[in-house]
Amino acid sequence: MQLALSPPLFPSFGWPLEDPISHEQSYNIFRDSETPESLPYFPPLSHQPELINLDPSATSFSTGDHDMAKKLNHNASERDRRKKINSLYSSLRSLLPAADKKKKLSIPATISLVLKYIPELQQQVEKLVQKKQELLTKISREDDHIINQANQGKLTHQNSSIVVSVNPLTDTEFVIQISTSKIHQTPFSEILLSLEDDGLVLVNSSSFISSDDMAFHSLHIQVEETVNLDCMALRQKLVILYQKRVPMVS
Repeated sequence: MQLALSPPLFPSFGWPLEDPISHEQSYNIFRDSETPESLPYFPPLSHQPELINLDPSATSFSTGDHDMAKKLNHNASERDRRKKINSLYSSLRSLLPAADKKKKLSIPATISLVLKYIPELQQQVEKLVQKKQELLTKISREDDHIINQANQGKLTHQNSSIVVSVNPLTDTEFVIQISTSKIHQTPFSEILLSLEDDGLVLVNSSSFISSDDMAFHSLHIQVEETVNLDCMALRQKLVILYQKRVPMVS
């Protein structure tokens, strides 16, 4: 009894089925011809080179951070520079006269006023130096005159040992020369108190004692414009002050 073969499970759709025998022959031929040299070589995974990340988005992000940090540093440096410059201009503005300090001046206006003010200050300084030299010269001449009078012995008894002169230098400045013997020495503090009572301000003074015990004082004083100084009255007041120091004779 012959059994009819059942049709294949999957239809071939018109394609011829492969011959199993031809497959086996092909495998045997490939296996016989296979040698170690003919096989491709694949290196182990641990020895494979690392792949470089070429992601463009990551590269641009890193560059952006660097540019941002550089910009922030530049802005901070610029702020510090402007603060220093403003501080210097404020110091420069403080040197201007009081009338100009009250104004809200721009930087160019401040520089313009300073450049104009510096020559004015230089002229004032030159005038003050010249005035000082003139005063010192005049005081020196007056001192020499008093010393000569004392050395010539023109004055006698109490009045001869006290010489006081008051001479004007300007409308508000005067020079006082005092020459006394040792017995008429008056504390310098008493002289200053007497001058202050008359509204006088001591600007400068010099003193020395000669070999024959004569004391010489030169006082440069100043008064306000409203004070009318009577030179003769001041001289007489100082003479009386010194005469009070004369020792009593028993």
